[in-house]
Amino acid sequence: MTKDRRKFTRESPEQRKLALIEATLELVAENGVRGATVRGIAERAEVTQGLIRHYFSTKEDLVQAAYDFHMTRMTDETFAGSEGVQGSAIHHLAAFVRSSLTPPVVDSRSLALWAAFLNKVQHDVGMRETHAKTYLDFRCRLQSLIEAALEEAGQEVSQAQLLQYAIASNALIDGLWMEGGALPEAFEPGELVEIGLSSIGAILGLDLKQAAGAVPPPT
Repeated sequence: MTKDRRKFTRESPEQRKLALIEATLELVAENGVRGATVRGIAERAEVTQGLIRHYFSTKEDLVQAAYDFHMTRMTDETFAGSEGVQGSAIHHLAAFVRSSLTPPVVDSRSLALWAAFLNKVQHDVGMRETHAKTYLDFRCRLQSLIEAALEEAGQEVSQAQLLQYAIASNALIDGLWMEGGALPEAFEPGELVEIGLSSIGAILGLDLKQAAGAVPPPT
């Protein structure tokens, strides 16, 4: 038994599952979902295939868990940029937009993982449910930021309008995120953020660029 494997056996069940998920994500990013075989995952995590089956009944269960983990982590990284901001609701929203369109959220590996999983989402019920859950969580959290900023600005909008604002803003961020991850060299430093702030500000009728100027950039 190797030193790494001995260490693995001393870890908690949650730590072991996380190590398997991380190994799966590495292989999916490199080779796609089909290329992330149980044997390859076991070799990457330096465990036996039997140990993988102890935690996950099938490869599909492990892939779904990895997708859920990846999407949840990206959501948490995105909103972390606004949660630590000192300021008003509009400052929180501006910080969220900036965080959405800068590293580590805008990242070629994250985009590769998302693209690799996408086909699976279209054909697997469990993956589709995970996609719906993570998408709705992200959109609801964004809607709350938008609602707070609009209330602060004295704008009264219906829940139906708030939902449309959240959907439109999310779609805009997704598009910029994909382009930034696929072709980072096509954009000047800060260009994606500027476009995001201007465009979402126009949708909501808020000056997000001015608000962003009052928020220190991440270090």
